[in-house]
Amino acid sequence: NAKFISTAFATYEQNGIKKSWEIVEAHDSVAILIYHKEKKAFILVKQFRPAVYLNNDDGMTIELCAGIIDKKLSLEEIAKEEIEEECGYAIPLQSLERITSFHTSVGFAGSKQMLYFVEVDESMKVSEGGGVDHEDIEVVYLPVKDAKALIYYESIAKTPGLMFAFMWWFERN
Repeated sequence: NAKFISTAFATYEQNGIKKSWEIVEAHDSVAILIYHKEKKAFILVKQFRPAVYLNNDDGMTIELCAGIIDKKLSLEEIAKEEIEEECGYAIPLQSLERITSFHTSVGFAGSKQMLYFVEVDESMKVSEGGGVDHEDIEVVYLPVKDAKALIYYESIAKTPGLMFAFMWWFERN
């Protein structure tokens, strides 16, 4: 059983009317669409998310490799670190391509996510991935031919960032 410990409210005035809104302070983050050239597949992560579980699901999501910005490193250095920790690939920093940025969870957090793209091959594999600090992450290889179907498959919990990244990929390829 999970419980929310505290609630925060932002109070503000809009058009002369005092209002309050429930909010959560959240870190900004990076996310990376990883394409494996030899496997012709995207590398994604499957993990348990308590908030999804609380919404009457099994709690498992399919997501882009991602991480919060909580270190004094460049965004690219954080992205590189997450790719190695979660997915097991060591990439050259300069191989990261910035796609765009957008706000996530705008109704209650409004944090910003920077989206990157990188291509990998088996020569870059250094571990099985799976995360650090007791993360329970499963690395998933999704063939490109199955990615469009996943966008619209409602039975699998996934993020809007993942769906946007796939659409970006298909628009340029």
